[in-house]
Amino acid sequence: MVAQDIYPALAALGGYLVGSLSFAVIVSRALGIADPRSYGSGNPGATNVLRSGHRAAAVATLALDALKGLLPVLAVQLFGEPYGLREGTVALVGLAAFLGHLWPVFFRFHGGKGVATAAGVLFGINPWLGAATLATWLIIAFFLRYSSLASIVAAVFAPFYQLLIWGAGPIALAILAMSLLLVWRHRANIARLVAGSESRLGTPRAPSHGAGPVHGHGKHAPQARRSHR
Repeated sequence: MVAQDIYPALAALGGYLVGSLSFAVIVSRALGIADPRSYGSGNPGATNVLRSGHRAAAVATLALDALKGLLPVLAVQLFGEPYGLREGTVALVGLAAFLGHLWPVFFRFHGGKGVATAAGVLFGINPWLGAATLATWLIIAFFLRYSSLASIVAAVFAPFYQLLIWGAGPIALAILAMSLLLVWRHRANIARLVAGSESRLGTPRAPSHGAGPVHGHGKHAPQARRSHR
């Protein structure tokens, strides 16, 4: 009985450790570009990696961050039943993977905002829920051109979709927790949105100190002015 009870804890630990793989940093190191924590927003996520000018690195980061939310959830759903791992553990593991991205143990607990990882978790829990949330993000991003606002609105709507269509339970609680944390992690973006200084999608932002040269067509872009702050 004790061994059976420890399986959910082990699954959650595994989800957290997978979530702690900061692919923004890993991919950047592998490709020899600047650490994303050293320029732009300092956020180790796909959006900030894109500011380096290396689109392939940003796409790889986005895909891997989503997969680290998706795969632990799918693993529990596909292989967990013989070990007594059911809906509650699915919710716990998804939340643990998300928390790993926010506070990664392998990277001094300096993580990203968790948008891609949360999306992966949602698609793992329920592809229809993931699709509805992604559609919300796309609509806001297309019409208003703010990635941060799209992420915030999608985060707010996700638990409502779950509650209204699929009902309450451990899954709904985990999604609500992720949504609240996502909004909290975007508090600086919210302040810039209110002030009217948030950058829109498609508006380039030069990397700050620590970033390497911008990769693009033609000549290299001028080196960003160094900050002494």
